[in-house]
Amino acid sequence: MNHDKYDDAYISNILNTVKTVAIVGASANEVRPSFFVTKYLIDKGYTVFPVNPGQAGREIAGRPVVARLADLPEPVDMVDIFRPSAAIPGVTDEILAMDPLPGVVWMQLTVRDDASAAKLEEKGIRVVMDRCPKIEYARLSREIGWNGVNSRVISSKKPIMRKGFQSFGIRQR
Repeated sequence: MNHDKYDDAYISNILNTVKTVAIVGASANEVRPSFFVTKYLIDKGYTVFPVNPGQAGREIAGRPVVARLADLPEPVDMVDIFRPSAAIPGVTDEILAMDPLPGVVWMQLTVRDDASAAKLEEKGIRVVMDRCPKIEYARLSREIGWNGVNSRVISSKKPIMRKGFQSFGIRQR
């Protein structure tokens, strides 16, 4: 897999099929990006499990926090990692010890470890590195354009809202 550039269909498929997410490094500090992402994914209908040993037993964005991936109360579809690149090999070992394995591992902006990505992909886990699911969701659903940000999606068609759970924003007619 070429992790320098991701096809929109690859990212869209992940965001449309994932329902449960563990966020490693979730912060209780409301001005931290990991808090924004946690809250945003919850608001979009995902079931989110914050993972932070310093906050274990408390809540972040109304969700109970666990200390480590092994403490998750149920299997997750995706692990989103807010840790520095140097920490990724250790997190990868924790992920590979999970049963069942998640289908996706997502590493946040500036986070990349190609060796860990290869180990995860050998086990059939899809990997995204140096991207943010909040930004990608907003870009692909064209929400980000509502704020005047270039989403790289151009259309003259009037968008209509989708109905239902985890609607992935808007779609073309």
